Amino acid sequence: MPTTANWRAHFPGLAHISADVSEMLDKKAKSAKIAKGTVIFGPGNPAQNLLLLVKGTVRVQQLSEAGREIVLYRVHAGESCVLTTACLLAFEEYSAEGIAETDVEAILISRDDFDELVSVSKEFRAFVFEAYSRRITDLFLVIEEIAFKRMDIRVAQKLLELRGEDSTLHLTHQQLAVELGTAREVISRQLKEFERRNWLTLSRGVIELRDVEAIEALAEAA
Repeated sequence: MPTTANWRAHFPGLAHISADVSEMLDKKAKSAKIAKGTVIFGPGNPAQNLLLLVKGTVRVQQLSEAGREIVLYRVHAGESCVLTTACLLAFEEYSAEGIAETDVEAILISRDDFDELVSVSKEFRAFVFEAYSRRITDLFLVIEEIAFKRMDIRVAQKLLELRGEDSTLHLTHQQLAVELGTAREVISRQLKEFERRNWLTLSRGVIELRDVEAIEALAEAA
């Protein structure tokens, strides 16, 4: 039995499963605590467990042949990892890596138990494939942004997405480049242009937003 109390309450898609399947899930699920910065899975590794996040955030990113990184998506509390789901369903190895962006509490369901649950429970299948469908749509949006959206707009949107309550971001130009799937030099040029306009202030490892309204106006120009 998982040590994380009432873990199924974190996943609305599991609210209507039968009592028998609920009992099966509770018996087969295992809890795990993962420290911030841990590489949970990586390219070439087989998927061993379905990952259901109870607390924390996991960043899933991919490295291109040219050595450029891009963040594909993040798994937040109450979500499952769609790449893990895909690997479990297709018996494929991972093509990207998942990193604990914070300390994480998760529920793990082994490959054999996952196969059994998908086989016997219509509700569990619906939970798995609904999450899969949503994330695939998100990934298409990532592709669309990289291919077609202006870089200045993408940078503005990402700054707003990642800012803290005090409109400060603690990240490097390289980390922002990874978020957007581009080169550090491209990000540095764009940030320096924003700084020239007095929209933000740059210092080592810190970006302080000064004119949030102007950045929001650009972000909404898409």
